[in-house]
Amino acid sequence: QVQLAESGGGLVQVGESLRLSCVASGRVASIESMDWYRQAPGTHRELVAAITTGGSTYYADSVKGRFTISRDGAKNTVYLQMNSLRPEDTAVYLCHVDGEWTTPSGVDYAYWGQGTQVTVSS
Repeated sequence: QVQLAESGGGLVQVGESLRLSCVASGRVASIESMDWYRQAPGTHRELVAAITTGGSTYYADSVKGRFTISRDGAKNTVYLQMNSLRPEDTAVYLCHVDGEWTTPSGVDYAYWGQGTQVTVSS
């Protein structure tokens, strides 16, 4: 019902920056919030940042002051600007949307992208 395509990951050095993008397509009118999660090997998936259609934002304590989430409604795109990257930021970053979509089999409340790898080398 909603397709998410992430881009912008890569290999950087400590202290450098990256900007991730996630483009949503499909039934985007029902999106209520767009989020970035990350998952490193052997760890649980972690909510990094979120932004609602009204512009309210959330950041994990570990990224406050370094990461900025923004949204372009006209392009159905959410961005994650990541500055002062650290080795512990290394993970697969996944785009996620919340909302409510009625489908032939029931109701969906969220969709995930495939993820983009971010590696920070020291």
